[in-house]
Amino acid sequence: MTRLLVVGADAAGMSAAHQALRTAARTGRHLEVVALEQTGHTSYSACGIPYWVAGDVDEPDDLVARTPARHRDLGIDLHTGMTARALDLDRRVVTATAAGSGAEVEFGFDELVLATGSEPIVPAWARGSDGALIRGVLPVKTLTDGSAWLDALFGGAPAPLRGVVIGGGYIGLEMAEALLRRGLEVTLVTLDEVMATLDPDMGGRVRDTLTAAGIKILTDTAVTGLSTRADGAVSAVHADGVELEADVVVLAMGVTPATALGAAGGLPLGGRRGYLPDNRQQIVDGVWAAGDCCEILHRITGRRVHLPLGTHANKEGRVAGTNIGGGHATFDGALGTAITRFSGSGVHVEIARTGLSSAEAAAAGLDVMTMVTEGRTASSYMPEASPMATKVLAERTSRRLLGLQIVGGPGSGKRIDTAAVALWGGASIDDLAGMDLAYAPPFATVWEAVQLAARRLADRL
Repeated sequence: MTRLLVVGADAAGMSAAHQALRTAARTGRHLEVVALEQTGHTSYSACGIPYWVAGDVDEPDDLVARTPARHRDLGIDLHTGMTARALDLDRRVVTATAAGSGAEVEFGFDELVLATGSEPIVPAWARGSDGALIRGVLPVKTLTDGSAWLDALFGGAPAPLRGVVIGGGYIGLEMAEALLRRGLEVTLVTLDEVMATLDPDMGGRVRDTLTAAGIKILTDTAVTGLSTRADGAVSAVHADGVELEADVVVLAMGVTPATALGAAGGLPLGGRRGYLPDNRQQIVDGVWAAGDCCEILHRITGRRVHLPLGTHANKEGRVAGTNIGGGHATFDGALGTAITRFSGSGVHVEIARTGLSSAEAAAAGLDVMTMVTEGRTASSYMPEASPMATKVLAERTSRRLLGLQIVGGPGSGKRIDTAAVALWGGASIDDLAGMDLAYAPPFATVWEAVQLAARRLADRL
């Protein structure tokens, strides 16, 4: 009997655990699967937390794909409230601490999956002298965070009136929407442009939409500290000499891989402090990693990047589990495809990107040419038609498609998948312009907006 120990029971870890059992059953291997999870929650959608805070999701249970009980019913020996503290690769043992009692327990393994995820960036100024977060200052990472946000918004009197969101990425935008829809005055502070994963001209379009919705935006601005009331709750945010009144503060400054366990055990880390598994998700013999704790291969540049998304975590976990169970699978990298929206106060914008930005292409030594094209999501005479801007990036000499970004109205964002498929297959700008895509007036223009943008850049090239 082979014992598989999985550390972390969310997307990557439980995908690996169940896939290993399924594959082992097919290949005739005898596998025991033990899993450790430091919280009481498993297999939930962290991406849905802003929409729970906004009121679109009624209960936290709606975000849970599989409860701990369900995992146990399916054959996983799952231990919640267990925090892995030490890894001994020579003895093949993980030492964990039990919540409540503080008792230390050793778990042996033949195969180990590290699926410890990522941790939100929490600067020192967000904590009080006791090391705890200042009241009213919260990240958005776990179901516990989501519950804390609802308590902060509705758990006492007076109700908060002013919210400051620190960070202009996906979670920052989604939480700005949530607070605005809950009736707060919202200020968003970011070190860069809003949506810095886009090119600045496209991020500027997003910023203009948020401003039109009534959100105050401070770009190129660093937060330096907080003020508190007599009761210890946050009262203001200090940002490059400006004082912003705040009853609640969203920490949306990004995440870092949670790799302390493996690093202390001697496992190598990459430049972003993530694990470096091969395309089978193996780090060293008998040790595997999957999910947000890993750096993955970018398919265009061939470089390692940190792309903490549930889509990758589930795929990586499935690959690891297949190989552990005696099958064969590979995870062949990613493109950085991502999408979000901002909707509130009468405005709606969808934001999507795939491939490289101009800055990323330049950093990779590529000679990039770009073009922004204004288009529509449907024929102009149809009531469904909404504007969308599409930015296409291609390599000047080879005409290879490098990236695409969309900022537009309802129905625009998911068009990014057309470009993602083209990029996955190594298509040229001409290939994208010539693809056979669907057309009918309620759904697209005769020259579909993404293809129109590709054709115009191809003509310029």
